[in-house]
Amino acid sequence: MDKLLTIFWQFFLLGWTSFGGPAAHIGYFRNTFVEKRKWLTDVEYSQLIALAQFLPGPGSSQVGFALGYQRAGLPGGIAAFVGFTLPSFAILLAVAISSQRFLSADWYQGIIAGLKLLAVVVVADATGQMFRSFCKSRLTISLCVFSAALLLVFPGVLVQMAILVVAALVGCCWLPGNEESQAKCRFVFWPLILFAILLFGLPLLAVYSPRAALISDFYQVGSMVFGGGHVVLPLLQGTTEGVISTNTFLTGYAAAQAVPGPMFTLATYLGYFASESTPVLGAVMATLAIFLPGFLLVIGILPAWQALAGRGRIAGAVAGINAAVVGLLLCALYSPVFTSAVHSAMAMGLVLIGCFLLRVIKISIFWLVVIFIGVGVLIL
Repeated sequence: MDKLLTIFWQFFLLGWTSFGGPAAHIGYFRNTFVEKRKWLTDVEYSQLIALAQFLPGPGSSQVGFALGYQRAGLPGGIAAFVGFTLPSFAILLAVAISSQRFLSADWYQGIIAGLKLLAVVVVADATGQMFRSFCKSRLTISLCVFSAALLLVFPGVLVQMAILVVAALVGCCWLPGNEESQAKCRFVFWPLILFAILLFGLPLLAVYSPRAALISDFYQVGSMVFGGGHVVLPLLQGTTEGVISTNTFLTGYAAAQAVPGPMFTLATYLGYFASESTPVLGAVMATLAIFLPGFLLVIGILPAWQALAGRGRIAGAVAGINAAVVGLLLCALYSPVFTSAVHSAMAMGLVLIGCFLLRVIKISIFWLVVIFIGVGVLIL
């Protein structure tokens, strides 16, 4: 029980402070669980990131769920998910109930501006640390640089997936590991079977029940979206069209960008307005439904992925993916993290000071959050 409480508490704290989207979340997770708490190594962490990149669902939340799952089994995964998601769920539910009154307040906008700058600091630090860990040869550095350049010029989830596939093939051919793991490749079949049953069965139930229809719509979105974050926007817009007005949808999207934690909790806000008779229950059902498919896939595939990652050519493929992921983080550091946060010389100066405090002085994330909130309210 103590271990579960520790997992919940660590992710709960991150859920209140993890601004900046999936790329920033990966940085926050690395800082907390690799550097500070030593729950896993950089190599083990990179394997989780690589897996999440290839599965549909909320990428950073899947990494967090996998961290908790490795630490304490399924209860640990659930504790990590609840802890990380609860703050943004509560905020977006409160926004839906209060009709978005405080979103335009100057003090709130100042807090958001300060925390966006902190996200730049965290993502920049994570990108630098991961570059040093995973880009040590000319080939891996090349994969990193060209991945970032291609995605900057041709943004989009299809390009991202193509980059990862090519990086995996390059790594498999030219970056093979030296050791062949003898561990058996074991999939856990019950979550994969349940994933398929819900994917094809919920639309059938939706014909008879409005609640089943709500769950089905958000489950389908969680099953189809790759890349997480902002990629979920067009699918959710198409799903709720005709049920939720465009103004309501855009207000929810703005609110989801302004709060910490996963972007997928936009489902909380939309579920509230999509269920007129029981709005709070609708918010809960929509939130659980959109996250569930990604977590079922992690449970089913993670044990096999860990065994495969120890085999020579698969290890090479993971090395290629890791180098490409650093490039994707570098791209995300520029857009949307940097471009949405740094609009003046003062903002850039604050980012530099933040990097100094984090990397040289080694101040904790908690105090950085306090500092940047204060700066946001008083100056920005």
